[in-house]
Amino acid sequence: MNERDSEMISSQLQYAGYELTDNEKMADVVILNTCSVREQAEIKALGKAGYLARRKRTNPNFKIGILGCMAENLGEKLFKLNGAIDFVIGPKRLHELASVLEGNGQSLCIGDPKEQHLSRDFDRKLGKNKCTAFLSIMHGCNMRCSYCVVPRTRGNEQYRPMEDIVGEAKFLAENGIGEITLLGQIVNNYGGRLMPTVDGKTPFVQLLERLDVLPGIERIRYMSPHPQNFSDDLILAHKNLSKLCPSVHLPIQSGSNRILAAMKRPYTSGRILTIVEKLRKAVPNVGISTDIIVGYPGETEEDFEETVSLFDTAKFNMAFIFKYSPREGTRSAELIDDVKESEKERRNQILLQRVQEASRHYHQRFLGKTVEVLVEGHARRGADTMFGWTPNHCKVLFKASENDIGKILSIQIDSSTTSILSGTVTENAQGKV
Repeated sequence: MNERDSEMISSQLQYAGYELTDNEKMADVVILNTCSVREQAEIKALGKAGYLARRKRTNPNFKIGILGCMAENLGEKLFKLNGAIDFVIGPKRLHELASVLEGNGQSLCIGDPKEQHLSRDFDRKLGKNKCTAFLSIMHGCNMRCSYCVVPRTRGNEQYRPMEDIVGEAKFLAENGIGEITLLGQIVNNYGGRLMPTVDGKTPFVQLLERLDVLPGIERIRYMSPHPQNFSDDLILAHKNLSKLCPSVHLPIQSGSNRILAAMKRPYTSGRILTIVEKLRKAVPNVGISTDIIVGYPGETEEDFEETVSLFDTAKFNMAFIFKYSPREGTRSAELIDDVKESEKERRNQILLQRVQEASRHYHQRFLGKTVEVLVEGHARRGADTMFGWTPNHCKVLFKASENDIGKILSIQIDSSTTSILSGTVTENAQGKV
């Protein structure tokens, strides 16, 4: 979501007459688009802002801005932490950036604006050789997970009109984008109770069906869904829609029902296993990844072992493991952070090892097989080495040229690691993505 917001910020400033530069030292304005989900992210942003503040001593016209969730969460405190910061803008007011830059002095733009600007997501400039794009379908979150600051920083759920989303997808397809990723804090809750279910299909699945028939769009992804809203019609969509990729990111956070209840996550480990079983029955080659938090307040060794057991049973091929850290303004911040840092690290390492084993095993199934890969760009390994992704979201390296960016190539897989497949081009698929 922050990457999509950054693209929107960049487009807004280019429309206002600014020019992007790859050289930070040449910039008149440097913007830090921030996240508040993890404490470490805020620490890094503050450190970067402190480094940039040195330029103010020699160039008083140089401007520094902090945008995004950290801006909304800390607000005016940021000016006190770093007096060199010129403007602080929250996620719901990013559309005001260009006008803020026209003013002088410090500017604070947080809280709900008088007018919503969901349709502003359509205003975008696409970079050269770009063949994938994020597409926001909603903003905010109505859940109140005890550890999460997002409802405070991004507000309650707001849904873009379906026609606007389809229109933006058409615009992207006409400009060479073949793969879109639909974004929402709880993306499968799109429409909520404001849009009707039709013929047993939720608004999110109705949207997927409309996008699936658009010419030029070859692949559709989405992130991140919530287990509570992962309905059977969405599972059937993975089976029936040809462009919906066989890849699902399913954040479980914990395998302990006791901890899930404490986190205000309204599902059980049994519900997770049911979703996974149904997905694999509908789409046998589906890739399923997850998020897990270790060391939540009150998490015992037994709770952690239940998470390990769920992870092993579900056989997630990828996972993002986070050590719990309290976030100001959340319910869990009022609890005693009673799991020692050393114990959080131990649990983190155990799960990371499980992730590596599961990922290695999943990647090995592709050895000797041919997969379809969307060529996205140059890899870091030599000028003629390119990278791309399979439909089930495996990264692949192979020899090709820049002219192949945006195409779908057939790649025979020769080797695999825990995170990457490597192979050889066998033939071009028909058409350009």
